Amino acid sequence: MELSTLSASVRDSSFLTRVLQQYLSLLKKYPIITKSVTSGILSAVGNLLSQALEYRKNNKENSPKKNISVLGPVHFAIFGLFITGPVSHYIYQLLEVLLPTTVPHCLIKRLLLERLIFAPAFLLLFNVVMNALEGKTLADVQNKLKTSYWPAMKMNWKVWTPFQFININYVPVQFRVLFAKLVALFWYAYFASVRK
Repeated sequence: MELSTLSASVRDSSFLTRVLQQYLSLLKKYPIITKSVTSGILSAVGNLLSQALEYRKNNKENSPKKNISVLGPVHFAIFGLFITGPVSHYIYQLLEVLLPTTVPHCLIKRLLLERLIFAPAFLLLFNVVMNALEGKTLADVQNKLKTSYWPAMKMNWKVWTPFQFININYVPVQFRVLFAKLVALFWYAYFASVRK
């Protein structure tokens, strides 16, 4: 019995190794497409996680149950595929070009550039696009931005700053979108619940 268990784990390890090798190969051949698809999938999963947590919370509190929406993951997948993946790819590349490791204090300069320029612009873009995908009017978008943009930006800075410091300074550039999207699974769970 122990032999069959060992055999199964070796097969699983081999399968995971092949999947990782295939992912690395795709990342090398098609970096933007691979990062975009990865971003789209993980964004959709993050939204599903958020909805599942909200559903579970409502269940425990005997609140009215809100069904899990298929449109939420679709909207997040669209945003991840067409915006987060490609935009993040270019931003991370730009940070490498503008602030190579030879620049004095590049670690802090990269972080400040990403946190003070990229993050606010990206959060604004996220709000506008997601509200447009939900069919909201321009007035709805403006009201949403007035009420939730600043609290979400402060939370973004609190949550993301240590992760982005690690990401933009220590994670190899080809893995930064993947690293950020894995952290984002939890961020989307928080942010999607705040947006509702």
